[in-house]
Amino acid sequence: MPLHAVMRRQKKIICRLRRNHGRLLHSIVPVCCLSLLILQLIFPTEIKNLMNASAGIAMKITAALSSTLMLACVKGLDGAIPVGEVIFFRSVLALVPLLIWLRFQGSVLEGIRTRNVRGHFVRGLAGTGGLYFSYLSLLYISLTDATAINYAAPLFTVLLAALLLREKVRHHRWVAVFTGFSGILVMFSGHLSLTQSASFSLSASAGILLALMAAFCTACALVQIRFLNGKEKPGAIAFWFAVTTALTSLITLPGGWKVPHGNQVALLIGCGLLGGITQILMTLSLRYAEASLLAPFDYTTLIWSVAVGYLLLGNLPTTTTVIGAVLVVCGGLYSVLYERYHFRKSRLADITT
Repeated sequence: MPLHAVMRRQKKIICRLRRNHGRLLHSIVPVCCLSLLILQLIFPTEIKNLMNASAGIAMKITAALSSTLMLACVKGLDGAIPVGEVIFFRSVLALVPLLIWLRFQGSVLEGIRTRNVRGHFVRGLAGTGGLYFSYLSLLYISLTDATAINYAAPLFTVLLAALLLREKVRHHRWVAVFTGFSGILVMFSGHLSLTQSASFSLSASAGILLALMAAFCTACALVQIRFLNGKEKPGAIAFWFAVTTALTSLITLPGGWKVPHGNQVALLIGCGLLGGITQILMTLSLRYAEASLLAPFDYTTLIWSVAVGYLLLGNLPTTTTVIGAVLVVCGGLYSVLYERYHFRKSRLADITT
């Protein structure tokens, strides 16, 4: 058969497939819409809860992406701008989306009103420490390493709750702590390989220690947020955190700040706006879904960090990083899912009694 005849035949087949695909699509869409409408009429409460939960999960995952992109902006600066200056711009520019959001919520003054200035100040100091050490760690280790080690924050929270709040820590939490810190040791050992140069191992070890210090500061902030939650509005917590970090970052001004140029300006603006958007999305997600349902989706930041690190920064995680990160995530997920299961079990027992 001549070549032109074969090509004409293939073209006819493709056109026929396109027509059939279009007909199938036009028939499926109305059926799906009608089915959803029927389910909405039969099970209105269940469908509404499902839609709310889906919206909350989508916002949580998007918040994880925006948080990862914010860290990628910091990583992209590569130490060209002092860390204190980066924190200042991150905090000040984060106020822009926050204030716009509060304005649409009703009243800005009502949204940021507080009766616990001291509590916000303590939370802000701990949060500033978390940002400072986290941004410093990105100078020495990859985005994926820093993200995975940051998952140690809930593990530190368990230790702080036991020591400071005198909370009774159940066995499953200790299992989670042991598993999580085992993962960090695995990641640590990967950077101390004999095949690596001494200077590389030393800088990577410094980065891991800085990331651990960031996780500890974040845990302190989480403990302080426990005291603020229920007493302060989420908008006020986010607003005063940004204000506190902006003011405390000015301490580094005598050390010498630099005037940003070109791409540095864009990265600083992106860092600040993404920081504010992350806060808004995290707050909104809790309106639509329970915290226990959303907690496992915190770990999607690891997926985003691998994707962003590869696509934007050209980095892929090492084998030891993957193994260590899996252990850290497994420890955290085990604790979250165990808590959720027992919470539902106790609530069901209360209903039946």
